[in-house]
Amino acid sequence: MELQNYSLVSEFVLYGLCTSQHLQHFFFIFFSGIYVVTVLGNLIIVVTVISDPHLHSSPMYFLLGNLAFLDIWLASFATPKMIRDFLSDRKLISFGGCMAQIFFLHFIGGAEMVLLVSMAYDRYVAICKPLHYMTMMSRKTCMGLVLVSWVIGFVHSISQVAFTVNLPYCGPNEVDSFFCDLPLVIKLACMDTYVLGILMISDSGLLSMSCFVLLLVSYTVILITVRQHAAGGVSKALSTCSAHIMVVLLFFGPCIFIYVWPFSRFSVDKLLSVFYTIFTPLLNPLIYTLRNKEMKTAMKKLCNQHVTSH
Repeated sequence: MELQNYSLVSEFVLYGLCTSQHLQHFFFIFFSGIYVVTVLGNLIIVVTVISDPHLHSSPMYFLLGNLAFLDIWLASFATPKMIRDFLSDRKLISFGGCMAQIFFLHFIGGAEMVLLVSMAYDRYVAICKPLHYMTMMSRKTCMGLVLVSWVIGFVHSISQVAFTVNLPYCGPNEVDSFFCDLPLVIKLACMDTYVLGILMISDSGLLSMSCFVLLLVSYTVILITVRQHAAGGVSKALSTCSAHIMVVLLFFGPCIFIYVWPFSRFSVDKLLSVFYTIFTPLLNPLIYTLRNKEMKTAMKKLCNQHVTSH
């Protein structure tokens, strides 16, 4: 009821990535291609993991399939709208659509952060406790880890949106980005939101930093353990975990910069937002498949089966 009484804003105006007409036409073609490749790449990973019995029963690939599924949604919550807006003079989004973007960004982003921690734990058990791997990483444990990641993402997102949706929006409605993000939207409210903004952004920053620290600790323990127990262990451990470490740095770098230092220049934030919402979901399948023989073999097998059936 408060929303109806105090919020006179029914839609927001998005500034988009740029104002140049020629650049917008180029970006339309460029990001359309990126989006199609991203969705197809991650979809192929999901289908490959589901269809291959060996991969489907492996904890690492089960978690990877879930990561690819989340990446499809991460790439889709704002990118199609952005692509369509490149051909529009006025980039408008409804109040409900704006809140939905905030919800899905934090839901999917939060779930993916926790899932990356689960994948680090999987690598820790596989390398440091190989004899207990299948017991500690049973299907029930893997399902539990995935469920926990979704629950944490949902609770984190609901806590953000519940405050944002009830703020009074009575005048300014211009968002200097290509989608609605929390730090930009709460500044448009007709009240002093500085303290509330610090609390809400700190929530995202705390989740980002805590997951990032857990990941750093996990991979440090892996490297130290392997170095102590095997000759040439460092290179072997790096080979095993390098794909995971690359994805962690690509995903957490922009998130931490935006939510731990939320008052940086908008132009920098906009660039980082493009990176973690569009390019990270694209790079994940490339990093995992190009550096993984089992995945490439399974994909070739699936492709050959499809060709043979036709």
